[in-house]
Amino acid sequence: MAYILILDDDQKIQLLLEHVVTGLGHKATTSGCLREGLRLARTQDYDLILLDLDFPEGNGLEILPELLHLSSSPEVMIITGTGDTKGAELAFTYGAWDFLKKPFFVEEVSLSIARALQYHEEKVRSKTPTVLQRGDITGNSPALLRCLDDAARAAATDSSVLILGETGTGKELFAKAIHENSWRAKKNFIVIDCGALPETLVESILFGHRKGAFTGAGTDREGLIAQADGGTLFLDEIGELPLPIQKTLLRTLQEHRLRPIGASEEISVDFRLVAATNCDLEKMVADQTFREDLLFRIRGIEFKLPPLRERKDDILTIAHHKILQLSKLYGLATKGISVEFSDILEQYEWPGNVRELINVLEHALANAGADPTLVPKHLPAKYRATFLDLDQTDNLSNQPPHGLRTFTADGEILKWGDFRLQMETVYLQSLLINAEGNWETACKLSGLSKTRLYELMKKHQLSFSST
Repeated sequence: MAYILILDDDQKIQLLLEHVVTGLGHKATTSGCLREGLRLARTQDYDLILLDLDFPEGNGLEILPELLHLSSSPEVMIITGTGDTKGAELAFTYGAWDFLKKPFFVEEVSLSIARALQYHEEKVRSKTPTVLQRGDITGNSPALLRCLDDAARAAATDSSVLILGETGTGKELFAKAIHENSWRAKKNFIVIDCGALPETLVESILFGHRKGAFTGAGTDREGLIAQADGGTLFLDEIGELPLPIQKTLLRTLQEHRLRPIGASEEISVDFRLVAATNCDLEKMVADQTFREDLLFRIRGIEFKLPPLRERKDDILTIAHHKILQLSKLYGLATKGISVEFSDILEQYEWPGNVRELINVLEHALANAGADPTLVPKHLPAKYRATFLDLDQTDNLSNQPPHGLRTFTADGEILKWGDFRLQMETVYLQSLLINAEGNWETACKLSGLSKTRLYELMKKHQLSFSST
């Protein structure tokens, strides 16, 4: 008997699905509330979750990543009244089992449930606990955990891997983790930045050459691809490769052989390819600047790393890890982080992603010198100014918000500090009501960290119990 959770706010659909589930000999639990459904999923192990997308309080896709990463690793089947193709694509990207549109035939949903449970049983039975060696990959946000799962899956195979993501998201770290968790770990991990290859020397650098092959070739030179023999070749920014080299690389991938420039014979080479790019390769194929057959070849397993702004829960974890690491590297005493410093890190959008964050932390440590705690004054001016912009009140309307006073009892205009304190109190009271006593909801609605929210609550002598 399997345990199945049904999350749908339509009671008729709830009853129908419950009837189908019990008819198949399984145990059904139902909920019409997204928040309650998530609570049930966290407290009870389920084999399968039937998830609607449209709830009065939000979209089911918002909780899908967490559902898929519960300890019981349930399968999740989307059942919805909307035929949203993009929603379906996103659900499948996350790892949903199926996407069924209402109205549906009972036989259709019964068959999908049976297949999902069969797959889940086989997965649980064959699953062997493995620990992915992360290296310097830091964080535990749902978005990052999905990518770690993809990396573990890739490491267990010898397929080519394509890692997508913005600059600075850690594509090389993931490529290295795939290598170090694979059976090729004892061999070379060769990194090539395709965007930095000189156009006139790219073929020689990649494939090597023989003495006298061209002017200046005074000795034989082994190419970087040959150096990856037995190990992993990481081609960063593969979209920067010139078209003629793409053709030669494709043949090397297909035949596992290459011919150095000026050589009379080919040599065998056995390597695993991991490629990365921040470009839209499909658009490049359409523009005829990237070979379609090469794209098919390199995307055996494909996943996309999230930008740092989509995994803000990881920012302080990364910061603490890197500050400790950099302090040891530079021989500095371990430094603390002030609440204000943390707030700036969490609120900034980080267009340069983790790489930018690390650069800023290095700057802050250098500025701090012997200071025991990092504070906003240690940050580059740009980041402090951005924080001030986030806190500005220039856009207040001429009329104060409901419940705020701009004059004292004596008819004098309030001091700015007094008005601001009053404004903060009114905002926090409204936040507490809308969060319905939930810390996580309050942080999500306000964009504040738990630490900062606690400080403000304490400052204004408020608590969740006061609501």
